[in-house]
Amino acid sequence: MNVSFGGPSASVPSIAGAQANKDRKMASAEHLVLDLSNPDLRENALLELSKNKELFQDLAPFVWNSFGTIAALIQEIVSIYPVLSPPNLTAVQSNRVCNALALLQCVASHPDTRMLFLNAHIPLYLYPFLNTTSRSRPFEYLRLTSLGVIGALVKVDDTEVISFLLSTEIIPLCLRTMEMGSELSKTVATFIVQKILLDDMGLDYICTTAERFFAVGRVLGSMVTALAEQPSSRLLKHIIRCYLRLSDNPRACDALRNCLPDTLREATFNNFLCEDPTTRRWLQQLLQNVGVNRLPALQGGGGFDHMMVN
Repeated sequence: MNVSFGGPSASVPSIAGAQANKDRKMASAEHLVLDLSNPDLRENALLELSKNKELFQDLAPFVWNSFGTIAALIQEIVSIYPVLSPPNLTAVQSNRVCNALALLQCVASHPDTRMLFLNAHIPLYLYPFLNTTSRSRPFEYLRLTSLGVIGALVKVDDTEVISFLLSTEIIPLCLRTMEMGSELSKTVATFIVQKILLDDMGLDYICTTAERFFAVGRVLGSMVTALAEQPSSRLLKHIIRCYLRLSDNPRACDALRNCLPDTLREATFNNFLCEDPTTRRWLQQLLQNVGVNRLPALQGGGGFDHMMVN
């Protein structure tokens, strides 16, 4: 009777215990954040915070607003610039700076700190990592984690974010990773290009000149060719979405009639699309937009082929 009609409930102490546990976690996080400003304590603090960042609520605002913390994270980043070229980055160095980047990704993801992070131009500190070409594991891990920070920025649709990225060298840097990175870093880089294309400003930017369009198209095409040998349904999905978005631009659509890879026109990837109705529908729409059959070369007109001739 007491339990059914308002007697002591077991949920009350459990709620209080959960709150106390949350408070202890946040106090621990705040202590670790303060340790970041101490060079002797920083390595352990970076490791613990990066491993448990999902457990700490509002970690990003505290990281951003605590004195000297962002400066300490940037110091970690720039300290390894000298070992990027010639490539002498060790696994230990890579892991440490990637822990710092994980905290910056946390800041880039949070709605209260995203624009502050962007307005401080902090993404530019990551670009040297995206400009590397070594395929060794430490460099690949560094590229992938850096892309994760940019990916966190573009995950939320925001034209201001796209405008900032377009004012920098992010497109060529993503294209470089799409050409020579691992499957996972290629996927994240292609996702970033996809999100830029899905914004009207990004689509206009890439389709404004033939050089930009064909730079993107060449890399997408080479990736499709490689996927025919080593398939990745996740990567293929992002590539097809990029092509479909490009076909929304009339001149790009004209050019795609000639340069869309044959493997997308044929049944090459049917086995991988049978369980992905969304991507299959995107591919069908793409082929409908550009014409399923091969078309003769365009005559001088509104397409990019005409622009390239001139």
